[in-house]
This record gives sequence, C-alpha cells and structure tokens, in this order.
Amino acid sequence: MDKTISPDLKSWVNIPAGSDFPIQNLPYGIFKYGTKKPRIGVAIGEHVLDLAFLYRKGYLDNLFLNENVFKSKSLNKFIGLGKAYWNLTRNRISELLREENTELRANKEDLKEALVPMIEVEMLLPLQIGDYTDFYSSMEHATNVGKMFRPNGDALLPNWKHLPVGYHGRASSIVISGTPIQRPKGQTMPEGADTPVFGPSKLLDFELEMAFIIGRGNEMGTSIPTTEAESHIFGMVIFNDWSARDIQSWEYVPLGPFLSKNFASSISPWVVTMDALQAFKCEGPVQDPPVLPYLKFEGNKNYDINLEVFIKSDKGEATLVCESNTKYLYWNINQQLAHHTIGGCNMRIGDICASGTISGAKPNSYGSMLELTWRGTKPITLNDGSERKFLQDGDTVIMKASCKKGDIRIGFGEVTGKIIPST
Repeated sequence: MDKTISPDLKSWVNIPAGSDFPIQNLPYGIFKYGTKKPRIGVAIGEHVLDLAFLYRKGYLDNLFLNENVFKSKSLNKFIGLGKAYWNLTRNRISELLREENTELRANKEDLKEALVPMIEVEMLLPLQIGDYTDFYSSMEHATNVGKMFRPNGDALLPNWKHLPVGYHGRASSIVISGTPIQRPKGQTMPEGADTPVFGPSKLLDFELEMAFIIGRGNEMGTSIPTTEAESHIFGMVIFNDWSARDIQSWEYVPLGPFLSKNFASSISPWVVTMDALQAFKCEGPVQDPPVLPYLKFEGNKNYDINLEVFIKSDKGEATLVCESNTKYLYWNINQQLAHHTIGGCNMRIGDICASGTISGAKPNSYGSMLELTWRGTKPITLNDGSERKFLQDGDTVIMKASCKKGDIRIGFGEVTGKIIPST
C-alpha cells in the first residue's frame, strides 16, 4: 500500500473530526494570501500549506527542482513535471506533516508562514484550462431525460450503451466555486407557440458532476488505451455544469446544447489526486451488451464517492435535495479518456473531462432539478417552505463530495454558486 494513504498516519496539524482534508488526502489548489502572489497550496485540516514558501526555505530540496514551480497561478507547470515528481512531492509533504516529524513543526517562525488558516485565503481557479469535454455517462440520468423528452420512443438512443457519449464544451466560462452565476438569456419556444421568444431562462438548473484533470497528454494521431488511462489523469474536482433547460430544448436539435451550457460551469478549488482515491475504487454497473475491444478494461475502475446537493434560498437554511454517488456511472473515466482519444485527439495538461449528470436509481439521487421535479411537474419543498421547480434568483447551489472507508474520510470540499438576475 502507498504509505501516504495508510489509515495509521496521524498529523501534528489539528484535523477536526469529519474534516475533508486529513493527512491521507493532501489535495492541491491555487490560493492568494495577503499581498503574496498566487501560489500552490495543499489543504490539511483547516489550513493551507504554502508549497512556494516551503521550496524557498529548503524544505523541498529533495525534489531537485531548479525553479520554484509552486509560485504559480495554476497547477499546470507542476503537473507537467510528471508522475514521478507528483509522487516525490506528495511523499515529502506527507513526511513533513506526520506527527513524529519535527522539521517544520519545531521551527515556529517558518511554521507561521507555511501554514495559513484556510478561512483567511482566497482560492483561485486551480488550472489553466485549454479544453473541456462533457460526457453523458450516467445511464439513470440518460434514461430519465429520454423518458421526458421522448415519451413515445426509446429512453436510451441506440448508441448509448456502445460508446461514452460526449460533446466539446466551453473552457473559458469555467469558474471557481463562489463565483456568482448570472441567469443566461437566449431563445426559447414557449409551449403552444409558433415562434420563439428571447429573454432570460426560466428553467435554470444545476447538473451534479465530477470531473477529471488531464495530467499527461498524448500526441495528435495517437490514442490512450484503457490500460494506460490512469497514468494520464492527475486528479478530480466537483463540477456543476449549469444548464438552461428551456434554451436547451429549443436549440439542441440537431447539434446539441450551445447557449444553454456555455454561460458557466463551476468547479471546486481543491484537486484531489488519484493517489488519494486508490482505496475507494469499486465495481461499476455491468455493461451489456459487451463493449468493443478498445473500451474493455480489467479490475475496479469506478469510485465510491458520495455526492450531495443543497439549495439555499436568500431567506432560509440549506436544504439537501440530492444524494448520489459516482459509482453509479455506467462509463468509467478510463473508458471516457480512451474513447476521447481513439480517433487521434490530442489531450493536453490541464484539460478537463466532466462525467455528465450523475443520477442513481432512486428519486432522491437524481442529479438535476429536471429530474428531481420531473420537468417541473413535481415541485420540491425547501426547508423555508418555498417550492422549486427550477432555480430562482437568489438561490445558492452547494455541492459536496467525499469518500469514507473505515476511519478514513477523503473529501473534495464544496462547489457553490449563487444565481443572480439577468441583466
């Protein structure tokens, strides 16, 4: 077992019970603190460990880096060093934070600068994102949508169980958690009307997703097989792919969503590495019919990550509206990446691939308002007594993700976004 994920590890840093960020996690993010420029940090308990400072003071000399890659406004340069350096860095950070290690702990002056209270920092977009792809990998979600939009036809289209359906999204409008989300405008076709109208979306929705980060690219004209896909993935984040359902239903035939998706997607600030998630691999759904050879894989490739969605109005407390899990995904991330590149598409460091909405079989596990309210026919009631068919101005959507096995809990933090009126 990788010693950095051993359940026996303890840190000298105080880790509150139920924390997302124990010593076994060590996710990476980009933060600003005071007058210092953006830099790479690692979450530990309720603090951020400043890697740029540790490098400058010599605590990371064993990495044999000839420059301070941690003093950066994105993770891309660090990720580009390759997996050997990811492992060296993770091992060294884990070593410094263990309860028996006094190197940093005993140096009160360095400790004060190296370990910053999380509440005092500003988290920034962790990546320079070149491209973004959104998949459609949950069979339950695809089936629900098919039943709603094709009541007299097959819920799943003929290709769905043969390949991971996906589309190329808009990278420029991916924003960090906490960024306000302005209600988008576009064309819609009101029920019973003959001509479209223009205006703010009335059916604004969230989509509960997880996304993986490309850590190693491939040359154009080559492909990444499922057997090598894991070595190309750096880590994962929570992903809210906001969706305007009324704009989408009018525009998506024949080429798919456009304005209904490109106005915003929100990601959580901490990138949880695949190393931290190894203990949470699990079996996925049985794939029937059998997939083509390039999509075959061996072993457990899904992840047991619990997902939650809350809606908070301006007047009330947050209401839990969805509990789902990434283990429900029909197409795993190895298959998604293998399919993405099988035609020769070149992936680049920092590219994001999102799962598509993650829904389970039970109604409370549906990962969108479209499903939870069944296209608005079954409104949900919030804790303040108000009802929702879709999202209203002033609503804040909060998504959380975490894994638990025995005494070890690995969390992703959260991704939030508040809806503000269209201008």
